[in-house]
Amino acid sequence: MLKNLALTTTTASTTPFMLISTTGAFSLSKPFIPSLSNFRPKPISSFPQTHRPFSLPSSSITMNLLNKLGFASKSPEYSSESSSIAQGPDEDVPAPGQEFAQFGAGCFWGVELAFQRVPGVSKTEVGYSQGLLHNPTYEDICTGTTNHSEVVRVQYDPKECSYESLLDAFFARHDPTTPNRQGNDVGTQYRSGIYYYTPEQEKIAKESLEKYQKQFSRKIVTEILPAKRFYRAEEYHQQYLAKGGRFGFKQSTEKGCNDPIRCYG
Repeated sequence: MLKNLALTTTTASTTPFMLISTTGAFSLSKPFIPSLSNFRPKPISSFPQTHRPFSLPSSSITMNLLNKLGFASKSPEYSSESSSIAQGPDEDVPAPGQEFAQFGAGCFWGVELAFQRVPGVSKTEVGYSQGLLHNPTYEDICTGTTNHSEVVRVQYDPKECSYESLLDAFFARHDPTTPNRQGNDVGTQYRSGIYYYTPEQEKIAKESLEKYQKQFSRKIVTEILPAKRFYRAEEYHQQYLAKGGRFGFKQSTEKGCNDPIRCYG
């Protein structure tokens, strides 16, 4: 996932420099050299992971540097009316004979591809849900202040695909024991969640969680909540890995495909 972190490599200088703020200027007595202490290798998870490219557009780098220095723009503001709309039910309607399911399991790129491969799934979309801001953007949810989760909305034919099989794909795709984190992707938008549309889905989801809890030594932290308004993510996020991702390497959406879902696309 796009990280809220940017590392600018410069040639070290012994000359102090000035930082300018709206309240004045201050000088650092030592050269500003970013610490590498936060870049220690992390243990590789046994669960499949898909991360946004580490290379960020220059505008994102600027934004993240400003964030670090405390000069970034304010977090998005939302009113009680906005929150009420965002917290409302998903009012979209699936195609005739189809049903909706909604899941959050970390980076929605890889999660979407996993569901695209499930037989009986007719359509997938990635987006944002469970938050407090009406019509959020990707930049909004990355502030960590809107409470949105990155989710995949799955449309499926219940005659060909059981809800249980979707839950199996969900639990196989991520680590449900890590709160607000999947691999190196950290933030509330990466939390584990099952968002149900019917009482039957709720019942099956809770039974599935109990079943999978027996396979983990740590407590599963997956939230099970009613599906709320779904905000479709920007078009470049849709079917990202199937379209080739950043490097143009298209990954198969063939039903039943077991090819590893490659990081970075």
